[in-house]
Amino acid sequence: MPSMYSFSVPVFQRGLQSLSAYLDQIEAYAAEKGIASEELVSARLIDDMLPLSGQFQRASDTAKLAIARLAGIDAPRFEDNETTVADLRERLKKTQDFLATVTPATMEGSDTREVTISPGGNKTVIKGEDYLAKFALPNFFFHVTTAHDILRSRGLPVGKMTYLGSFG
Repeated sequence: MPSMYSFSVPVFQRGLQSLSAYLDQIEAYAAEKGIASEELVSARLIDDMLPLSGQFQRASDTAKLAIARLAGIDAPRFEDNETTVADLRERLKKTQDFLATVTPATMEGSDTREVTISPGGNKTVIKGEDYLAKFALPNFFFHVTTAHDILRSRGLPVGKMTYLGSFG
């Protein structure tokens, strides 16, 4: 039977790898079009949504906080002050480095561990398995998808396979 580890850490790692691939494409596109890459980092899908940098930050936060909550360990804290491709690349690296410290043994019992979250200021206690399936993963992919959509809306040739990442 698949474990909580297999449904969380590798899934987050793969999504973060896709975000990293977007950074490579941002740099190439900006150079080709003669624009500053920061213009894309600060781009929004619509005015009342977070910019691309915010989508990366929330995806990073969701991955590290979900794993920390499920494993009962502390997550690293980041300032949410990234404004460049290099800044976002470093944030993804720090998130990946944290995820690499987590083992299947670290996640044992996380399916039944109670997790407390406060979405929209409403405190909720939820079983780990439900937290991962019904909140953490959907939230993570919302932000990865929104990052993808921001880049597509700005003309970058990112496609489904960029989003899905490599299978290796």
